[in-house]
Amino acid sequence: MMQTFLRLGALFAGLGVAFGAFGAHALRQRLDARDLDIFETGVRYQMYHGLALLIVAWLSTRTGVEGATLVRTAGWAFVAGTLIFSGSLYALVLTQTRWLGAITPLGGVAFLVGWICVLLAARHAT
Repeated sequence: MMQTFLRLGALFAGLGVAFGAFGAHALRQRLDARDLDIFETGVRYQMYHGLALLIVAWLSTRTGVEGATLVRTAGWAFVAGTLIFSGSLYALVLTQTRWLGAITPLGGVAFLVGWICVLLAARHAT
């Protein structure tokens, strides 16, 4: 579990840097300010939750059996949240498919579930 979340966290954070650079350089001339802001929100939340996955990987080494399920749930919630939240924002901006904005909040809910699980798992950390 630790290696999976460590790898995914590093991947998501690294892609966040790449997507941020893409937005700042390639998209700045092509998108209006509103769409660029939407894209940057996707990058920001991807980066936050890439780092959150690194925390989850660390936390998985600090909790016993009691906290393992919560840590695992947190990690997968962060993965799902990143794919749904950030992914839908990227797709919305790049394809101009505005209805994708309707699924973005589902990713936000996944993020909240992940953070609640981290909070509860922290009770079992040593």
